[in-house]
Order: sequence, then structure tokens, then C-alpha cells
Amino acid sequence: MEMFSAIRTSTLGITIFAVVTAGLIAVTQVSTKSLIEHNVREAQAKALYEIVPRDSIENDLLDDTVAFVAPELLGHEEPADAYRARRNGEVSTVIMPVVAPDGYSGSINMIVGINRDGTVAGVRVLEHKETPGLGDKVDLKKSDWVLSFNGLTSEGDKDPNWAVQKDGGQFDQFTGATITPRAVVNATGRALAYFRINKAALLGPALKGAN
Repeated sequence: MEMFSAIRTSTLGITIFAVVTAGLIAVTQVSTKSLIEHNVREAQAKALYEIVPRDSIENDLLDDTVAFVAPELLGHEEPADAYRARRNGEVSTVIMPVVAPDGYSGSINMIVGINRDGTVAGVRVLEHKETPGLGDKVDLKKSDWVLSFNGLTSEGDKDPNWAVQKDGGQFDQFTGATITPRAVVNATGRALAYFRINKAALLGPALKGAN
């Protein structure tokens, strides 16, 4: 009997320990998830507000979004969110996440801001694997090359100026690295094309999704 009593006591102790441990793990996971979501939101906000300063608009960019699916032009097979800045009650700038699939070392994740009039509000590279000292100059932390898009627009798919200089266009390439800036230029051009095609939906209340 003493042996069975000891087993029951031991089993109860193990059960209580397991329940407490599981509870602690669950609480830790919830807390960690919340922290990660907060950090992701802060990182998103930082990049977005570099393009459209917070004090220049009347809404929160992260809370004013419209979903889209655009695998051909923007590189998103799954729904993604475009962020909208408002002034005087109307959408003045749309910032879209864009994937350039043809970087030298892989895909380049970017955001492209486009003003209501079709001009570029700003471009930022968020993530890349390009060669340090060469292709990484598309990152604003490394050079101001990406600022050369500001205020420009494209005349359409056949605009000869919307290319790097090596291809006859207006954008500088980097010494020893043409593939990376070409990828960013082309991706920004596709974002402008998408905006032209879907302008009414992007500036309106909803976007059904178009390629």
C-alpha cells in the first residue's frame, strides 16, 4: 500500500508540474508572439514613414490598407496590403510592397510609394542578399541611390528612360554591379504600371485584386 501511495503521490506531482510547465510555455508563447508582432509593426511603420512623414498626413498608415494580389507585376502570389496616406480626407499616396525576383543573389523585397498623380513618392529596399560593397548600394543605409526615384514617373511599359544607363535609361548603375539596380528599377516600373491599371481601386474603398 505504501508503494501505491508513493506512486500516486509521484504521479500527481508530475501531473501538476506538467500542467504548470505547459501553462508557462503557453504564456511565454503568447507574450513572444505579441512582442514579435509589435516589432514587425514598428519596423513596417519606420519604413513607411520614411516615404510619407507621419506629421504630413492625417491617418495611421498601418490602419488604412487595401488588399491586392499581383503575382505578375508586384511579385505577390498571396494577398498583400497596400498602405494609404490621406490628406484632406482623400488618399494622396499609396505604398505597395513589391518583390524584385531578379536580384543578383535572389529576391529583393521593397516598398514603393506612388503619389495620386502617378509620381514616385519614394522607394525603400527592406530585405536583400546582394553583394556587400556592390549591389547593397540599393539600401539607403549604404547609399542615396534609391532617392533618385523621387518625383519621377514612367510613360508606360515602353518608356526608354525607365532603365539603367547601361540599357539606355536614366538611372545610374553601380560599378561592377548592374543586375541589382536593374532589378530595382524594373520592379519600381512594374509598380507604377500596376498603379496606373488599378488607380481607381487603390485610391478607393476596396481593391478586388488584379494581376
